[in-house]
Amino acid sequence: MSESLQSILGAETLAAFEAEGPLFSGLPGAAYTSEAFLALENERIFTDSWVFAGFAHELPRAGDVAPATVAGRPLLLVRDAELRVRAFHNVCRHRNLKLVDAPGNAGRAIRCPYHSWTYGLDGTLHVTPYFGGSEPRAVPPGFDRGRHGLVPVRSATWYDWIFVNLNGAAAALEEFLAPLRNRLEGIDLTRLHHIATIDFGEVAANWKLILENFIEPYHVQFVHATTTEQPLTDHYTVNDSGCLGCAVDVSGEATRGDTLSADSRYLTLFPNFVFGLYFPDQIGVQLNVPRAPDRTLQRRAIYSLGPESRLNACAEQLVKLWSGVHAEDHAMLERLQQGRASELAAGGGVLSPVWEDAVRSFQERVVSGLG
Repeated sequence: MSESLQSILGAETLAAFEAEGPLFSGLPGAAYTSEAFLALENERIFTDSWVFAGFAHELPRAGDVAPATVAGRPLLLVRDAELRVRAFHNVCRHRNLKLVDAPGNAGRAIRCPYHSWTYGLDGTLHVTPYFGGSEPRAVPPGFDRGRHGLVPVRSATWYDWIFVNLNGAAAALEEFLAPLRNRLEGIDLTRLHHIATIDFGEVAANWKLILENFIEPYHVQFVHATTTEQPLTDHYTVNDSGCLGCAVDVSGEATRGDTLSADSRYLTLFPNFVFGLYFPDQIGVQLNVPRAPDRTLQRRAIYSLGPESRLNACAEQLVKLWSGVHAEDHAMLERLQQGRASELAAGGGVLSPVWEDAVRSFQERVVSGLG
């Protein structure tokens, strides 16, 4: 275990978390409240891993750009002239100004608003006006534009979902995705059709609490009694190597009225890809971006499988349903965050070996990723 992790959480607290026994403790409260802990997560977990960073459908045309944040770093997503999605550090190579601060279309080139340095959609530096003197094209002796283009970030797109790996050392994306794909046998994602996106803004909770809440089914019949019809006894957990979550088989209909009563799969890839499948033809994907130990930006994209799906005509109803489900979750998440201000949270609480085994695996993955 790293000395930095021990210094943040304390050696005794870590030992209690790692102790074997009939019941496991949860992560200590400081893992959800400490700036140093989040900094360590950004340095190691969100830098080493494939991280979900954005939605490809939001960049439909060549020249479309959007800012993204991964591991606390400003990134830039762009659709290039060949319609490939690329990722770069969102920083001008001149004075390090953040180049793009809102989604839009840059046309054929990305221009810094400060001194008008201009980059191609492939990141190549094209123009540095007056950099070397009073002439527009003047450059200082020894300056090589080829060495001062935008710095690329390893990226890949799987259907509508853009992933980045900051340090470039993660395994191939196909290997990363394999545990999830094994759980989606028979699902034809080529028929994916975006219906709506809900932007929840900031949730006043740590990103891990959001992931843990999605992974465990224990809370569903209590928190979502008015928005779902999925009894706890119909649920089971998914605790695969590389894919954590839960599932429910209720043999009911799909989304019905203002409640969810479908066979469902709630699946995650570490650290932040959240994928919900609601039979027969609805998918929901969450983008959760840590902003601070107690704040996370959250959006949800809703999809159907196929342009002929009945879901395409009820976007408003689906937005209302999922807004209600998330509002119920957010109320609990914010109180979970507030509870971690208590000294009692240093012990991490206690986890159900039946319903929260995947939560435990997620927490162990966090600790191992920081070691």
